[in-house]
Amino acid sequence: MPDDLKPGGAGHSHMFLGEEHESSERRTWAVIWLCGAMMALEIVGGLAFGSIALVADGLHMSTHAGALLLAALAYRYARRHADDARFTFGTGKLGDLAGFTSAVILAMIALLIGYESLARLWAPVPIDFAEAIPIACLGLAVNIGSVWLLGGGHHGHAHHGHEHHGHHGHGHHAHDDGHHIEPADGSLHRDNNMRAAVVHVVADAAVSVLVIAGLLLARGFGWHWMDPLAGLVGAGVIASWAYGLVRDTGGILLDMTPDRGTAEGVRAAIEAEGDRLTDLHVWRLGPGHLGAIVSVATASGRTASFYRERLARFRSLSHLTIEVEQQE
Repeated sequence: MPDDLKPGGAGHSHMFLGEEHESSERRTWAVIWLCGAMMALEIVGGLAFGSIALVADGLHMSTHAGALLLAALAYRYARRHADDARFTFGTGKLGDLAGFTSAVILAMIALLIGYESLARLWAPVPIDFAEAIPIACLGLAVNIGSVWLLGGGHHGHAHHGHEHHGHHGHGHHAHDDGHHIEPADGSLHRDNNMRAAVVHVVADAAVSVLVIAGLLLARGFGWHWMDPLAGLVGAGVIASWAYGLVRDTGGILLDMTPDRGTAEGVRAAIEAEGDRLTDLHVWRLGPGHLGAIVSVATASGRTASFYRERLARFRSLSHLTIEVEQQE
């Protein structure tokens, strides 16, 4: 049986959550309460004072609050089921699933904004500037506060591997050359669940800025077409961000190799002394965690422990399975 391949996952942990998982969960809930309060205030106030614009902005806020709720529930579920044996490689990728779903919602919002903007270009509607501009400014303030809350204490570049090395199976912590290898960019440690939540509030903030600019130009110069044009630009920006999220999270959910540099580094380390790498699979298990399956053909009599020592400097390899085929 290959080294580190044990029935039921016995002998090592499958906890592959991000370093700041609980902190991110708390910040997301805080933003949900902020957006929820703002949403309720706008809807109740709009109904009480007969402002359809206020009600519409409150309903718009509800779409982002729903996306943030999805993110928060994903954090909670992943944390509570982190040790559930039914999840073969843990719950670290649940955030990517939530991020993918959130990106789809974001794309739908972009389509709705684009549709509404085109409709208003063809058939302009009267704009109550005295009411619309303050609402847009209030929405922008709430979004800026939300971005600040979500970003508080979040450092995507943090290196966290010290507590995870035991996942390699047997506690072998070689220090061949004193250097630990990490991917060149920060994508490995990126929390796509938090990224999706941030994109939602940043997108809303960007649309608010565009709307304010469009309304001011429309009021100042009579360019009523600037308001729907600003909406079209905002829809394009949101669609672009949604595409990036779908591309990145979709690749993770399909177990695409997340970092070619790490894969090539593993190959070079295994074949450095004449052995042959016959099979290699590298995939992401969660923020900051990679899994790898390595098959080696050797005539030297080396065991899996030797190759585990050679790969110990790849700090992101949190779950490593090695199969050695002895050749004559």
